[in-house]
Amino acid sequence: MSSAATQARLWYLQRLSAMVLALFVAVHLATIVYAVRGGLSGAEILSRTQGNWLVAAFYGAFVLACAVHVPIGLARIAEEWLGWGARRSNVAAVAVALALAALGLRAVYAVVA
Repeated sequence: MSSAATQARLWYLQRLSAMVLALFVAVHLATIVYAVRGGLSGAEILSRTQGNWLVAAFYGAFVLACAVHVPIGLARIAEEWLGWGARRSNVAAVAVALALAALGLRAVYAVVA
């Protein structure tokens, strides 16, 4: 386990990212409902997102919030349920964070570019 100050910072980051994610999920779901009720097809939605850097900024921030939030929880789960040490769980959490960020930002790029 890391120091108490580090654990407190991680707890704070996870709660802050959860609040950000709640907002992003609400906007994302509202957008889906709007698009579906408007009768837009997948192709029409993608045509509207092409070159739209506001969409890129929104979903890029969404991805980064996920890349902060998820690994913190996974590291604690690995420590508590799998009995991993702090170093092993933190290394795995960093790997997950990098993978989430890379794959998520690649998807955002594919939708916008």
